Amino acid sequence: MTRFGFIIHPLCARDIARKYPIAKYMPDAWIEAFARRKDPVVMSKITGIESPTGAKTEGWFIGLPLTPNQMTKTLPIEEVYDKIAKCGDLAADLGADIIGLGAFTSVVGDGGVSVAKRTKIKAVTTGNSYTVATAIEGTLDACKRVGVDIPNSTLAVVGATGSIGKTCARVLGRSFGRTILVGRDSERTQLVADELENATATTDVADIRQADAIITVSSAGKELILPEHLRAGAVVCDVARPRDVSVRVSKERPDVLVIEGGVVKVPGNVEFNFRFGFPEKTAYACMSETMMLALEGRVENFTLGKDVTVEQVDEINRIAHKHGFDLAGYRSFERAVDDAAINRAIEARKKSAQGAMGSQAPEFAQQTP
Repeated sequence: MTRFGFIIHPLCARDIARKYPIAKYMPDAWIEAFARRKDPVVMSKITGIESPTGAKTEGWFIGLPLTPNQMTKTLPIEEVYDKIAKCGDLAADLGADIIGLGAFTSVVGDGGVSVAKRTKIKAVTTGNSYTVATAIEGTLDACKRVGVDIPNSTLAVVGATGSIGKTCARVLGRSFGRTILVGRDSERTQLVADELENATATTDVADIRQADAIITVSSAGKELILPEHLRAGAVVCDVARPRDVSVRVSKERPDVLVIEGGVVKVPGNVEFNFRFGFPEKTAYACMSETMMLALEGRVENFTLGKDVTVEQVDEINRIAHKHGFDLAGYRSFERAVDDAAINRAIEARKKSAQGAMGSQAPEFAQQTP
């Protein structure tokens, strides 16, 4: 049996304070300083994963005691690499052959390349290939359900210069009539736009107001997309963690369908023995890529670096279907998306098409989908 590890980490200093109650009285900087001195730890053992082929695997969640702020802003990158590599070492000592880089560990620095060189575990993957695959599948499916005329509609990709964003743009841009690419660096964003037909580059996230479908995959670590940025009946697939879409959208814009990219049903009777906010037997796409590579016995650095190719997306899709990994419906802001939410987006698109809503975002009563 090929076994795996997967790295998880707190998304903010307050998450650390939940584990150490005394820390809730400390400033965030003190909490992060405390966490910096801690070593990676085993959070739980994962059991019960079984493919329809009969292959089985098990693994461990490895906890990295660093926040996104520390990994991207306050700590030297070499220290961050070493800390992540220790997670791989710990997983290897437990018997794992491959480790997946979760959340910000997959985007910091060079996207896992330096980590793979420093850790003694045999293989490392970011999980970005399957994250791209599920984001694309989920977005297209949601667009069809709410009545988006894809060939004659506009796609926006926020975080378009990142590995996930670029590949989403390359694949989905072929289906949509127009693509808006949003990035922090205008020159790099324009280079991606130059690869595509009918694509424009911008650094202003407000330009997504023109889009019928939006995939947002930035590594900003904060809310970027606000209620006023979205048109009536838009579909938004938020792959970023922490989220790019403000929670205000769920309260102020019930005419918009927001889904979380990469929510996957895991085959078998899986027990994670750790709560990360998903329904039972479901996981993030990046976690799932690590699991399916273990089931396949592919002990290799499958997705590393800043680029994800279309060929990698196709290959991981093949492996996913072979081993019974499927999209597990839609979720939005930690809740299942019901038919009522989808119907509101459908009706908003119909009214918008009829011109009843004019050019401004509609005013709705404060409510949650």
